[in-house]
Order: sequence, then C-alpha cells, then structure tokens
Amino acid sequence: MEKWSLMSIAVLLALTVRWAVSLGSYSGAGKPPMYGDYEAQRHWQEITYNLPIRQWYFNTSDNNLLYWGLDYPPLTAYHSFVCAYIAKLINPDWVALHTSRGYESQPHKLFMRTTVFVADLLVYIPAVVLYCFSLKETSAKKKASTCALCILLYPGLILIDHGHFQYPLSLGLALWAVLCLSHDWDLLGSVAFCLALNYKQMELYHSLPFFCYLLGKCFKKGLKGKGLVLLAKLAGTVLLSFAACWLPFGTDVEQIMQVLRRLFPIDRGLFEACMFSSPTHCPDKVANIWCSLSVLIKIKNVISPRTQLKLSFAVTFLSLLPACIKITVQPSLRGFKFALVSCALSFFLFSFQVHEKSILLVSVPVCLIINEIPFMATWFLLVSTFSLLPLLLKDGLLLAYAVTTPAFLAVCLASFSILEKTSAEDLQLKAFSLSLKGYASWFKSFPRIARSLFLLSLSLMGVLSVLSAAVPPPQSLPDLFPVAVAAVSCLHFLLFLVYFNVVLLWDSKNRGQKKVS
Repeated sequence: MEKWSLMSIAVLLALTVRWAVSLGSYSGAGKPPMYGDYEAQRHWQEITYNLPIRQWYFNTSDNNLLYWGLDYPPLTAYHSFVCAYIAKLINPDWVALHTSRGYESQPHKLFMRTTVFVADLLVYIPAVVLYCFSLKETSAKKKASTCALCILLYPGLILIDHGHFQYPLSLGLALWAVLCLSHDWDLLGSVAFCLALNYKQMELYHSLPFFCYLLGKCFKKGLKGKGLVLLAKLAGTVLLSFAACWLPFGTDVEQIMQVLRRLFPIDRGLFEACMFSSPTHCPDKVANIWCSLSVLIKIKNVISPRTQLKLSFAVTFLSLLPACIKITVQPSLRGFKFALVSCALSFFLFSFQVHEKSILLVSVPVCLIINEIPFMATWFLLVSTFSLLPLLLKDGLLLAYAVTTPAFLAVCLASFSILEKTSAEDLQLKAFSLSLKGYASWFKSFPRIARSLFLLSLSLMGVLSVLSAAVPPPQSLPDLFPVAVAAVSCLHFLLFLVYFNVVLLWDSKNRGQKKVS
C-alpha cells in the first residue's frame, strides 16, 4: 500500500502541473486565418464527423487540404472521430461543417484540454507508472515513485501536450510496447507499437530498434526452431495489426496511396517549416543539422529536392547502423532502450522534414533510462525543452516554461543527486575508458569536467532564454535568438548522440539484463 500511496502523490502532483499549464494559451489562439495545432485537431474532428471516410484524405469542396488537411495515419483520424462524436453531443457548433472553422470559446477550450487529460490518464501515465514499478534498479518504493515523478514532470512533453496542444497517445502506446517487451510479451509489444505507428508516422523514429531487437531475439533462439516460430508470430501480428487499422481504406488502392501521399509529402523537400532560406523571416526553428547548416549554406538553393532526400537518407542510415547492428547481434533490454534513444536522435538530427516537436520522440526514451544515467538524462531533457523555446514563446508559454523547467531540475537534483553521479562508472563509460589505455588518467578528472560543462550549459541556456524573452533582436537579424537557440541545441544533440552510441557500443556486460534464450 505504501508504494501506491507514494506513487499516487507523484501522479497527483504531475496532474496538477498539467492542469496549471493547460490554463494558459495554446497554439494559434486568436491568430487567423490558420490559427495553430489546436485548430488543426478541432478541424480534424469536424472533417471526420461530417464527411465519409473516403473523403478524409482527399481534397474536395468540403475538405480543403490546404487548411489543416489530415496528414496523420488512420488511428489519429479515428480518435478525432470519437472526440467529435462527444463534442457533437455537448455543442454541435464545435464541429459544424465549414461554420466551425476557427471556433474559440472557453467551454470548447475546456473540452479540448479535457480530451488531452483523458488520453494522458488512460494511456501515457499508467504506462509510466507500471514501467517504473517494473525497474529492477528501482525496487525500493521511494525509488519507483521518484523515478515516475521525474518522468511525469518532464517539462517538454507537458508544455507541448497541455500548452501548445497535442495528444500523448503515440508516445504512450510506444511506452506500452517497451513495457510489454520488458516482460517478454513480444506479441503484445508488437501490437502496441503498430498502434503507435498507425497513430503517428513519426514513430518510425523508434521502428528500427523494435525491429532489430525482436529480430535479434529470433536469431538467438535459432531460426530453425523457436526463433522461426517467434518470427512467424511477430510477422503475423504486425500484418493483422496494420490490416485492422487500415481496413476501412483497404478496399481501394487509390485510397491507400492518397493516405500515404498525405503521410509522406516528399515533394516538399528536405525541410518542413524550419528552412533558414529567408534573410528576414524564419517561422520555425529546428535544432537539427540541416536547419543549422542552412544558416551558413542555403541547402535548398544548392541541392535539388530529390538529392536532398537521398542525402538525408544516406546520412541518417549511416548514423543508425552501429546501434542497429549492436542490438541485432547482442539483443538486451538495456541495449534496446539505449538504441531507442540513439536511433531517434539520429532521425531528429539527420532525417527528412523534421519538426521541432519531434525531439519528444527522443526525450521519452531518455526518460526510460533516467534511473540508469540520471546526470546525462536530466541534462538532455533540459536541453530538449530549451530547444522548443521559439515555439513556446510564439504560443505565449514563457511563464509555464520558466516555472516547469527549473522545477524539473530541482526534482531531479533531489531525487537522484545528479551532480554526484558524474564519474565514468556513473555515466557508464567505464568500459570505454578502459579501452583508452593511454588516456586513462584523463578520466580521473572527468567528474569535475562533466559538472563544469553541465553548469556552463545551464548558464548558456538561461542567458539565451532571458535574451529571447526580454531583448528585441537587431532589425537586421530578426531571427538572431531563435537561430542561436537552435544552433546551441543542435551542438548539444550531436555530442549526446556520440555519448549514447559510445555507451551502447561499449556495453558488453548487459548489466542487470535477462539473457535472451
């Protein structure tokens, strides 16, 4: 009972923070004609409720795809339909075809915010709670609840879901998939991940670690015996899961092709809305390598869209390869979690059409290893929240950012004493340090260096946050501070990518992991 009491307190505190953030502004509030992501979600409810399924993804007189046309997989559309059905019962004006465009009112805001709360309560939060209870390293009652509290208070996800406006369902389903795999429920885990992927195509960031880990388990069991049976079961499970999600579209090949065209609009080129191609305006700032390089080299003007796609694919693939090979050859749950982080970060830094919110696809897997490397995990999560600053300022979420971020740092300091967890062993670099025999003495001063870099990083992020919020930029450089935020964040992420790959590739012991048999 005591462990549930502590966990209940952690969950209530996390819900209170979410409620407080939800009282503030949201994406595009009062900003016609396009408004923002809040209006996009409302519009999808309008479309899915009033139009037949065959028209959801097609441009028609009733469905202008240039105005927040559906561009997510079928499960998002089904979820929008369910929300719309409830909205219709409360107030038909909220989802009336055409006339509800740009609808804004306090009752409607309460309804929309409540739908996010429900998604959190039903999918994401239970997965976090059960995951923390399942951790062997956190068997103590206090440890499980404090680990859950740190994960649930991660400000990036709170500010985007309950501030900017977004549903946590795809990340929650992916977390359920990880939880199932940690208990060797591979088929259930496959179903959960297929649902996540069919809710948001960005879950492709996590697809290779899932594929390689499960394939590695099949190899370990032997492809002439149990491994082949498991492989066949997994393949059947994936096919049935996708068939169930796409069933309403499966009768028409053109329907399927149109949905795919909406999900993967490759003709847009390498960039989504992050392109630093205009000297006077930059609408969205993404802390990946392409947007950062475009400050110096106008990639859009130098390379054709098709070549951009090929270049992005090649660099992303090469950066993913080491982690994928590692967990295929040596599958372990610990390696799988680190591969989720490494591969998602590679996708974010190098892949095609990245949005700044996609950093959450890296951050949630980092949350899963916060008990193992609390210092580096906390540092990464702070940087990931900082990278969202231009978007948060645009949405009027400065106060929420300024409160939740230091609060999260304080909770991590109190829960894990992170400044004391900076030795090579604490950072899981012991094996790597032993391989550098000639430089072993350098690692003796590593804890002090790590703490100094951390404090320097915090100071830099703090200064840039204050400047972005309080100081007007020069007229000749209107995007100076957003570009600086993106560049600083990108540099951090590149270094984190190296670190996570080193930890994964030099891990031969698979500490605390069950051997796959």
